[in-house]
Amino acid sequence: MNPSLVADGLVLLHAIFIAFVALGGLLALRWPALAYLHLPCLFWGIAIELGGFICPLTPLEVQWRLAAGEGGYAGGFIDHYIVPLIYPAGLTRGIQILLGLALLILNGLLYGYLWRKRSRRPS
Repeated sequence: MNPSLVADGLVLLHAIFIAFVALGGLLALRWPALAYLHLPCLFWGIAIELGGFICPLTPLEVQWRLAAGEGGYAGGFIDHYIVPLIYPAGLTRGIQILLGLALLILNGLLYGYLWRKRSRRPS
């Protein structure tokens, strides 16, 4: 097994997970049953952002990078891959909290809409 390929796969998995956390509420508008998968992922993403934790995929990826003879990195996935794309100056704790709150508010609005839509539907 190629450790570098495994690390790259973990980066891809991590990016897909982040996209699902951020946009899964929109998918749940189309496929409401998807909310059962999205909500736990959303709560995990919010907890990571608001709690300032590092997702377990990050140290796992770093471990595979080191096993491949590549350099590891400090910090989290967002700090290493996403922040340079969005926030070139770096991710501050305040921005991280704002991201978590944005996830909470936007998805709260989406799920509030979905709940109201479903509760008005005749049985």
